Amino acid sequence: SAFGYCKNPIALNRIPGGSSSGSAASVAAGFCDFALGSDTGGSIRNPASHCGVIGFKPSYGMISRYGLIDLSMSLDQIGALTKNVEDCEIVFNVIKGKDENDAVTRDFFEKNEINKKGKLSIGILKMNADEKIWSKIIGRVDKVCNKNKWGYLNLNLNYVDLGIQTYYPIVYVEFFSGTRKFDGRKYGYKIEEVCGEEVLRRILGGKEISKEEFSGRYYRRALSAKKIIEREFENAFKKFDIIVLPTVPKLPHKIGRKISVEDMYNYDALTVLANLAEIPAMSIPCGFIQDKNENIPVGLQILGKKGWDNKLLEIAKKFEEWKLIKPNLAIPMHYGSIMGNINDAKNFIEGCKKIGI
Repeated sequence: SAFGYCKNPIALNRIPGGSSSGSAASVAAGFCDFALGSDTGGSIRNPASHCGVIGFKPSYGMISRYGLIDLSMSLDQIGALTKNVEDCEIVFNVIKGKDENDAVTRDFFEKNEINKKGKLSIGILKMNADEKIWSKIIGRVDKVCNKNKWGYLNLNLNYVDLGIQTYYPIVYVEFFSGTRKFDGRKYGYKIEEVCGEEVLRRILGGKEISKEEFSGRYYRRALSAKKIIEREFENAFKKFDIIVLPTVPKLPHKIGRKISVEDMYNYDALTVLANLAEIPAMSIPCGFIQDKNENIPVGLQILGKKGWDNKLLEIAKKFEEWKLIKPNLAIPMHYGSIMGNINDAKNFIEGCKKIGI
């Protein structure tokens, strides 16, 4: 950000996650009870996993995006990051609903499709991820299912391995289109002259894909692949009530470590699927993995049927019942760490104390 990099309050030497990491870090550090973020391919759930908090991406069209500077209008959704599922549910019920300022919003009407005995069927979507992370996920699912007398089975879906390849052509083209208004004529500067490396990469990539000679070659095919993935999940939810998988496939890397563009994009391999399928998804803390003398939070991701958001929140509370011992998040030293390059962090803390924060 303009103030320097954002640190992870739980693992200070690690990245806090995606583009809504400031929101996740603020909640994890105890700065606020909740924060809003925008999720295009995992930007709420990814940092929620890394920072050990709740992150919820609602169904596409459930919450208005009016006022959001869009990254990809076909995928963007606003959601909440909170300390627990109940807080997330409260925020969600306040901000959801149809808005005349966002044409894709609509009111969803949920049906109680869980069988009368209340027994859920859970699908474990098999995707590539660190074995230690999978161990945490399966362990939590097993405990929750035993307690509630639910059942779970492994699930394989076609085309989900194409999530990243489908996601990025859509994002590149729509981001290029959306940034044409930042041309420096009415206010500010032309975005290409002042943006960072990754932003410029996406603008230039979208520009190239959008050229007339490539018309229909990448973007339209990506939209077609999106519909195929959406149908795969629709069919899966005819058999399973929810689908569970890790939020991210690997632990967050250390701040300052250089990684390839491919490795950076693969952080979203497990989260882009919910955006492409337009379904609700939530990341819930699922314990810690020790790595090089650091305890790193791990997130469990729950996917639900499109429009089934409140039912997903209700089910998520069951997974939250297994309480974890968490670090003391609100200790003063974390305030200075979160603020990155701000030199007067101590004065900031003292100022907070004076006004009762």
